Amino acid sequence: MSGDKTKDAAGGSSRSVVDDHHQQPPYQTQPAPPLSRYESQKRRDWNTFGQYLKNQRPPVPLSQCNCNHVLDFLRYLDQFGKTKVHLHGCVFFGQPDPPAPCTCPLRQAWGSLDALIGRLRAAYEEHGGLPDTNPFGNGAIRVYLREVKECQAKARGIPYKKKKKKKNTIKQVIKDEANPSMQLSA
Repeated sequence: MSGDKTKDAAGGSSRSVVDDHHQQPPYQTQPAPPLSRYESQKRRDWNTFGQYLKNQRPPVPLSQCNCNHVLDFLRYLDQFGKTKVHLHGCVFFGQPDPPAPCTCPLRQAWGSLDALIGRLRAAYEEHGGLPDTNPFGNGAIRVYLREVKECQAKARGIPYKKKKKKKNTIKQVIKDEANPSMQLSA
């Protein structure tokens, strides 16, 4: 038993030699890989939205957040926008490239808001929210985004139209797959 213990040089206390052999270096974790640009932006957006809710009077807990809070947040963000949206009375309303500056407000671009809502919708569910109660997926948000898109398109004179699927091409592919001998003769 005396072989298992040694005297500590500093003070006469004894410790087990066995313990010295089993000590391992402190647990070292590998640094987490850097977040993707999307993940970083999603985290920033989530934190910004959380801060917005905390700054409300009275503060709104995330569990009580609804689509009205999200809509207010989107309207709040407009003050930081960089997209010129001409008002109906502006001489440049409906012109894609106005020849001179005007006093119309800067707003958040529709595409930016749409991407923001997508990231916040994903972040909400990652933080334990249920898809059924996700305020970012509410129909009122989709309606708001559609209205912003149409308003900005009119103000800039750029019509947003859905692209129609080419039915002829799809039918032709189906015919070609059904009759492979026709492809060889062509």
